[in-house]
Amino acid sequence: MTRHAPAGLPFELFLLGVLALLWGSSYLFIKLALAEIPPLTLIASRVSIAAVFLLIVVSLRGERLPREPATWHRLLVQAFLNSIGAWTILAWGQQYVDSGLASVLNSTSPIFVFFITFLFTRHEPTGARKLAGACLGLAGVVMIVGVDALDGLGRQVAGQLAAVTGAVLYAGAAIHGKKFSDLPATVTAAGTMIWAAVCLLPLSLIVDRPWTLAPSFDALMAAGALAVFSTGVALFIYFRLVKTLGSMGVASQAYLRAGIGVILGVIVLGETIPPVVGLGLLAAILGVAAINIPARVHERRKKRSRAASI
Repeated sequence: MTRHAPAGLPFELFLLGVLALLWGSSYLFIKLALAEIPPLTLIASRVSIAAVFLLIVVSLRGERLPREPATWHRLLVQAFLNSIGAWTILAWGQQYVDSGLASVLNSTSPIFVFFITFLFTRHEPTGARKLAGACLGLAGVVMIVGVDALDGLGRQVAGQLAAVTGAVLYAGAAIHGKKFSDLPATVTAAGTMIWAAVCLLPLSLIVDRPWTLAPSFDALMAAGALAVFSTGVALFIYFRLVKTLGSMGVASQAYLRAGIGVILGVIVLGETIPPVVGLGLLAAILGVAAINIPARVHERRKKRSRAASI
């Protein structure tokens, strides 16, 4: 069962927003890099650079990688769910699906987390409030991206299935990530990236022959930012939040990712938010809140509300 430190919850929610920013920007980096770098090579470089970055962080923090074979086996499963499978299939699918529709389909992971937890694992509490939050957040994503994005459903089915499959794998990663509560978040992140690099780098060398590529400086910078910020830093935060907010909590950042571009447009470009997009942002935030408010806080609020009505 996930335990929240009441004084620390605002900071954990702040980190959830940072994670959404880091992973939300990954869609842009992937689009920029994919113009000149094949999907397999892009993801191989992403995980390899991230592995080196995280190993440096682990060393600077004086931490050690695990030695038990069983732990490395679990890290391999985590690497497949969180990166080898999910990122590769999503990068492939983004070649054929509009980014708006891809973001909606890829934002369904909290719903998959809910039903996998409710029907099978039962590793943390589920209830009507969390299900409502998951559905409300997804509705918010649709409003933010635009209902018109759904017009593409049924076309380019393979790309759409790839985006949904990525969401299912993300859900599995959020649940399986609970198995690493005894490891520092940096060590877990480094271990998963080491496995991802070991698996994907040889494949990219065989399939894409990357030494024959000549990507531009912009594509290389996009790939580098994707590796360091949207992968290395993001995974460190991700595995911390798996421990503090739980599987559904960390998966709920999927709803915030869709609003990142809107918020950046307001802050950087001075854009205005159309009413429907503002409503979508509100729905996404309320959905995240419904998923992440600790049960005891929710119950106290209900009791105060009942007492006030007497």
